[in-house]
Amino acid sequence: MTKPVVLIAEELSPATVEALGPDFEIRYCDGANREELLPAISDADAILIRSATKVDAEAITAASNLKVVARAGVGLDNVDVKAATEAGVMVVNAPTSNILSAAELAVALLLASARNVVPANEALRGGEWKRSKYSGVELADKVVGVVGLGRIGVLVAQRLSAFGTQLIAYDPYVQPARAAQLGVRMVDLDELLATSDFITVHLPKTPETVGLIGDEALHKVKPEVRIINAARGGIVDEAALYDALVDGRVAGAGLDVYASEPCTDSPLFQLDTVVATPHLGASTDEAQEKAGVSVARSVRQALGGELVPDAVNVQGGVLAEQVRPLLPLAEQLGAIACRLSDSAIERVDVAVEGEAAGEDVRILELSALKGVFGQLVDDPVSYVNAPVMAKARGVEVHLSTTAESADHRSVVTVRTTQVDGGQVTIAGTVVGPRAEARLVQIDGFDVEVAITDHMAFLGYLDRPGVVGRLGQILGDAGINIAGMQVGRTDAGGRALTVLTVDSAVPTDTMDTIVAEIGAGFGRAVDLG
Repeated sequence: MTKPVVLIAEELSPATVEALGPDFEIRYCDGANREELLPAISDADAILIRSATKVDAEAITAASNLKVVARAGVGLDNVDVKAATEAGVMVVNAPTSNILSAAELAVALLLASARNVVPANEALRGGEWKRSKYSGVELADKVVGVVGLGRIGVLVAQRLSAFGTQLIAYDPYVQPARAAQLGVRMVDLDELLATSDFITVHLPKTPETVGLIGDEALHKVKPEVRIINAARGGIVDEAALYDALVDGRVAGAGLDVYASEPCTDSPLFQLDTVVATPHLGASTDEAQEKAGVSVARSVRQALGGELVPDAVNVQGGVLAEQVRPLLPLAEQLGAIACRLSDSAIERVDVAVEGEAAGEDVRILELSALKGVFGQLVDDPVSYVNAPVMAKARGVEVHLSTTAESADHRSVVTVRTTQVDGGQVTIAGTVVGPRAEARLVQIDGFDVEVAITDHMAFLGYLDRPGVVGRLGQILGDAGINIAGMQVGRTDAGGRALTVLTVDSAVPTDTMDTIVAEIGAGFGRAVDLG
């Protein structure tokens, strides 16, 4: 019997090969060399890569037997996930392999900044003994502000607590009770900026977080503050940080990530008060070995016909035919429900009605969570780490099934309950031979709207002229409306408009719409 071919395209640890086991034919190639990669991948069942191998549409097309692309790391910039999904190729990575390494580097940068380790080292190497010039500060009794209390933020907080620090955090999606269990007090961003002696950033990079620590924020901090960013480049405005350091409004900084990488010529690198590293967050032997072993196990599962917990797309796995098309639907519903929620989510309910309810639908609960947390974190969210994220944030998750469905063969409903008591309920189904995803209900409004990459939701009091003004604002912004449905309780009562559009609706355009039509809420949702 011919063994499945696993192609290792970059140097991986011996433990990775050992984790694959004896059931595969292991081959090797230089994945960075296209002339070598394309013929080598042609009959491979799986390919294991790191960051140098580009698995794009051309490579996927050349690989007629390919079932799995396994990235031994977190990022997937070198993998065309869309092309892989369309080809039925599973893409897996190692989303938790580097979190400990990233947390430790953040602590290292903080300590190096506090004690002026880098300039003192350079001075001594240059023959200068400057004890007084490079006097530093202790961490004990200092206030450390953690911006983003996700997995890495929690690890950083746990480690810094051992130094006797006072820990505060800003994260709109973490409940205060959960943070208190970790010894962390939740505050708003302004309080964190004003009271912290150290600020360490651990947020995902999203349109809302880019430039969050910018000029305005840096005018609110204490002059002795030191700012650490080992999360994503661009969250801390580098130009504003430079000005604040030069002006003496910030005492120091530790940076591992930059708005544009590779970065070798930043003016920040000329300042003694800055310690900088070239994106080393995941660069430890242990993180690399964890990543390799993790994806090797995923390859074994995938080629064995199992559902792979760390798959970043929804292809593959053994699922009932009635359940398979509902996987992406549940994820989309979770994402939309999250975007329509106004505050931290404390509970997610997933209900399955109709034909699919007779099957094992636990994966739909995970898929909905994957959609929810995909909107909240920048790291890849998988079927394995989504429930871990929910548990870490104190989010309760419940699944229910009902055999009856009045109007559709199968319906999935996702309800989010927020800490302030607010709820968002959204239901959907799939229709037609292509299993097209449709919204069928939003907070009591019956709708029939296709789920697309770019959508907008508006709630307001019904009155004449709203739809026309809405179309005009979007038209002026160059945004084409693909579909629209308006629902209302009664004439002059509550109204809901759902739009599908051909491109993303920018924040300022949505703000204009909300102001112009007096909307109670307005949300743009991008699922692409």
